[in-house]
Amino acid sequence: MATTGKIVREVEVKCHHHQVHGIYKNNHNDLAVIAPDKVEACHLVSGQWGAPGSVIQWNFYHDGKVETAKVIIEEVDDEFHKIVYKVIEGAVLEFYNPVILTFSTEDKGDKKLVIWTMEFEKVNASLPDPTHYLDLLCAVVEDVDGHLFK
Repeated sequence: MATTGKIVREVEVKCHHHQVHGIYKNNHNDLAVIAPDKVEACHLVSGQWGAPGSVIQWNFYHDGKVETAKVIIEEVDDEFHKIVYKVIEGAVLEFYNPVILTFSTEDKGDKKLVIWTMEFEKVNASLPDPTHYLDLLCAVVEDVDGHLFK
């Protein structure tokens, strides 16, 4: 029997979170410049940047090696600064399938937060949760915030 999971991580940002949303919606390819130690490249495979149904290929560093994942944008909500991605190709799917990633933002009091949510199903119940992928996503948000808040 497969084990499903959900991990949520919040990153407090100094810049306005709509700016971070703008990078993830329309300028994925800038992430390789902003966080070159984490993201090697990001390419639009089909569709338009920021449009549901579009496919994006991410080349990122994981355990010192370049790993590739293709995602399809399933949902974009500009009002709530939310983007939902589904991983459709890549090594991660050998261990966790499906994988749904949700980028969203929220104000909590005087804090501005970017929130990554990862929903997954382990192909083997003995596998650890894929926290290292979420750690990477949050570290990239921190780099984006530093870049935008200069």
